[in-house]
Amino acid sequence: MAGVELIGVGKRYDDGSEAVQAVDLNVTEGELVVLVGPSGCGKTTTLRMVAGLESVTRGEVRIGGRRVNEVPPKDRDVGMVFQSYALYPHMTVRENMAFGLELRKLPRAEIDARVREAAELLGLGDLLDRKPKAMSGGQRQRVAMGRAIVRRPRVFLFDEPLSNLDAKLRGQMRVEIARLHRRLGATSLYVTHDQVEAMTLADRIVLMSNGKVQQIGAPLDLYERPANLFVATFLGTPTMNTLRLSLEGGHLRGAEVALPAPGVPTGEWIVGARAEDASLVDAAAGQLRGRVEVVERLGPTAHVHVRCAGGAFVVAAPPETSAQAGELVGVTLNRWHRFDPQTEDRVG
Repeated sequence: MAGVELIGVGKRYDDGSEAVQAVDLNVTEGELVVLVGPSGCGKTTTLRMVAGLESVTRGEVRIGGRRVNEVPPKDRDVGMVFQSYALYPHMTVRENMAFGLELRKLPRAEIDARVREAAELLGLGDLLDRKPKAMSGGQRQRVAMGRAIVRRPRVFLFDEPLSNLDAKLRGQMRVEIARLHRRLGATSLYVTHDQVEAMTLADRIVLMSNGKVQQIGAPLDLYERPANLFVATFLGTPTMNTLRLSLEGGHLRGAEVALPAPGVPTGEWIVGARAEDASLVDAAAGQLRGRVEVVERLGPTAHVHVRCAGGAFVVAAPPETSAQAGELVGVTLNRWHRFDPQTEDRVG
């Protein structure tokens, strides 16, 4: 395995548009790093620059300590799994997985051994003679992963591999990929727009927006200590609640909220609180008051949507909550974050 290093890597197209701006990232050997963000944020372009499918217009890409900016994709020793399975429909599973090795003119015995090994690892041992049209989406994606595994690359690159699967199958494949990574110990870069995939798979997350890296860190670090308002509201379901408040007499006030804020400088602030960091209380006792609009009962928890003067606010309540639509309730914030309204950076 090999580490991957991006040093000030950027991508500018001929029309002057900048897809990626000065990304600095060091992926250590055996680490699984997930690039996540909304569509158009630059995550796939970044991955394609590592693969050699996009040219680098500034900075350096290093694999195993070697600069690879001008190295062709076939010589970078990376294995890539795409969103589309890109399987040859006229070939069997065995033939699809072996094709790349045959092009490299490996001995037949070694090709067969690698294909069998990868097939057993991915649960495809009984499907080697089947063609893609006779397989499910999840099975086809396993074949696509197997085609990368048999090459025994130094780095694995995943470009939204689960996007074409339904919700249940995506959940199953997330577990499969996590197990596969533990068994192979492979250095991996994984691109997705799905925050659940990012949170559950990553050793570290790289969250991007508008071609820029917003924050890099362990999943819980980004969730619990977001660098800015974008990170705070992108990660988490439901999204973080936000209120715009002003400091008056040692309290943050506005929209029927009064939060004790000792030491907070005078001025306007954005306060953010996650649903699980708020509690429902009697209307008279709450820091925030409003009427219940909807109660989503999700089994282990209930999401109570409260309409207050400052907008919608979601509280994660126990599943047995008695809250009903139309009821006047109070909300208390047990933990909250403070963001600068100008820069949107978290400051407390």
